[in-house]
Amino acid sequence: FVATKVGVRNTADGPRQIEQSFERFRTDMIDLIQVHNMRDYRNQLAYLRELKADGRIRYVGITTSSARQHEAFAAMMEAEDGVDVVQVDYSLANRAVEERILPTAADRGMAVLCNLPFGRGRLFSAVGDRPLPEWASEFDCESWAQFFLKFLVSHTAVTCAIPGTAKIEYARDNIGAARGRLPDAALRLRMVEFYDAL
Repeated sequence: FVATKVGVRNTADGPRQIEQSFERFRTDMIDLIQVHNMRDYRNQLAYLRELKADGRIRYVGITTSSARQHEAFAAMMEAEDGVDVVQVDYSLANRAVEERILPTAADRGMAVLCNLPFGRGRLFSAVGDRPLPEWASEFDCESWAQFFLKFLVSHTAVTCAIPGTAKIEYARDNIGAARGRLPDAALRLRMVEFYDAL
């Protein structure tokens, strides 16, 4: 699954950047192209819809990684047709998207990718060297990274989390979050209460 972004501030540069992506990937088809951080999104989405209609991309998306954009982002989700995927900043430490963005995505049938799932490292700093709570075994959790990722992917509106993976051991650990049971609603609430009490 090949995914990339277009992140320009004017209409003319968007097609050029997108064509460079096709060249770099050495492909005639890209699965997902997302407008990065809502930059010139109306024009960029229009061009991406053309590419989708021409069969050059499968999905059209848009991203944000800033809480300052959440209100405008939610309004865009409600107003724009043809957006297949949204990518938002979401973590146990940053749950603002649960209020409007995730419900809107679910209502409109949009896939949700979660960036910054570790809150730029803030989650690991918060738990420090504490051991996992015993009840984490109820959802087959073996590490803090899995704890944080399983919280995200267990949300019914979330499709995928995108953790930073700078080392092989991180990749192995992160993949562990995709295995075994996920927390149910009661366990998710317990995870929130646990984190908020740190």
